Amino acid sequence: MSSSNRTIFTNPSTFILMGIPGLEAAHIWVSIPFCAIYVITILANFTILYIVKTEPSLHEPMYYFLCMLAITDLVLSTSTLPTMLSNFWFNDREIGFSACLTQLYFVHCFSAIESGIFVAMALDRYVAICNPLRHSTILTNPVVAKIGLAVLLSGGVLALPYPFLARQWPYCRTNIIPYTHCEHIDVVKLACADIRISSYYGLSVLLCINGLYVILIAVSYTQILRAIFRLPTKDARLKTFGTCVSHLCAILAFYIPTYFSSLSQRFGHNLPLSFHVLLANVYLLVPPMLNPIIYGVRTKQIRDRLF
Repeated sequence: MSSSNRTIFTNPSTFILMGIPGLEAAHIWVSIPFCAIYVITILANFTILYIVKTEPSLHEPMYYFLCMLAITDLVLSTSTLPTMLSNFWFNDREIGFSACLTQLYFVHCFSAIESGIFVAMALDRYVAICNPLRHSTILTNPVVAKIGLAVLLSGGVLALPYPFLARQWPYCRTNIIPYTHCEHIDVVKLACADIRISSYYGLSVLLCINGLYVILIAVSYTQILRAIFRLPTKDARLKTFGTCVSHLCAILAFYIPTYFSSLSQRFGHNLPLSFHVLLANVYLLVPPMLNPIIYGVRTKQIRDRLF
């Protein structure tokens, strides 16, 4: 083995993002849907924020949580997509070591925050349907603010170990990351050390914390469905369940690709690398675009205000 391949990069100055392996010649064409997704994400989420801000009738917990979701989606998209587009358009593949760690922190931090917001929205639907007369007294503005702060702090704290664990490893062989952006597991795979701590922590957050969030959402909807089925008429049941459809669609759009991408990275070793990269981009880029569209189409108050 040559000496250059044995070099240890302790905190290398830069990483090289390769984009989508196998599709380098088509990066310009791949950038078109990526750019379209980003533009739609920006416009749609800012539209949601503007509508809620300017319409007094939407100043309710459900729409406050929707605004938190829109801001989270904007940060999540902006933390990764400009890097991808710079790579595709200008062949700008270098990213500084600290910038890479910052990016992976934002990816995991705001993904965790988004999960927490879905739990908060499930709580809002539970109170609105199971205790409608007490909804305004239970979910007051101070309570909503405290829930939002708790979600923000939990996401920030859960993501803190990722950059610290990635920084402590010595890096060898190469500083090339065969992805479009920096994620924790992709960075630490380049280390010439036992990275089981990093891998186990990432897996535990995925299965335990996100698993807990999924359980809380499932419990909420179990109680919601019980309350819906106790309603006297079919029309009342359909109308009440209709208030939950947007939330359920957003949850499925977020969790299905997130779990599939994370688990395939760890266990899908026989899958093509380009498949892993595209799947990682789907779970980061598509939900932030879909969430405001889902709520805009399904929520009558937002739809009416938009028209």
